[in-house]
Amino acid sequence: METIMTKAEIVQALYAKVGGFSKKESADIVDLVFEMMKETLGRGEKIKISGFGNFVLRDKRQRPGRNPQTGDPIKISERRVLTFKASQILKHALNPKSSGAPSSPTGASSPSAQASSPSAGGSSAPSASSALASSVSSVSSVTNGLGAPPLAPAPIAAAAIEAKE
Repeated sequence: METIMTKAEIVQALYAKVGGFSKKESADIVDLVFEMMKETLGRGEKIKISGFGNFVLRDKRQRPGRNPQTGDPIKISERRVLTFKASQILKHALNPKSSGAPSSPTGASSPSAQASSPSAGGSSAPSASSALASSVSSVSSVTNGLGAPPLAPAPIAAAAIEAKE
């Protein structure tokens, strides 16, 4: 059975794990992050998230193809495609060494195919929601050494407030 994490679940994880924000503020922060990502990708820029991966837009040229039902030749229009390349940290988290599978240092196989393939991790691979909860948990565990709340969400919250105005 395939498990899908929704934006609402991301908002709930942010609200529950980080704290200090209302559910509305948590939703606004998540919306702001996704909006910033869309705008950045729309300008043709790459997005690099340390410990997670890279989102890159590629422009594909027009090329010949075939209709799979009829075999007739067709032209595939030029398009812009989004690719994701997982970081080594994410790859290791999704494929623990205990599986015994050798890792390919050359990156011969597609990381996005591995990440999206249901057979890539089997039932022992963490779900998207547990991976996000783990990420949010590690962010919320960062303190200033005095047991104070995390410092990371404040700039995001400030950006969310500015975006409302």
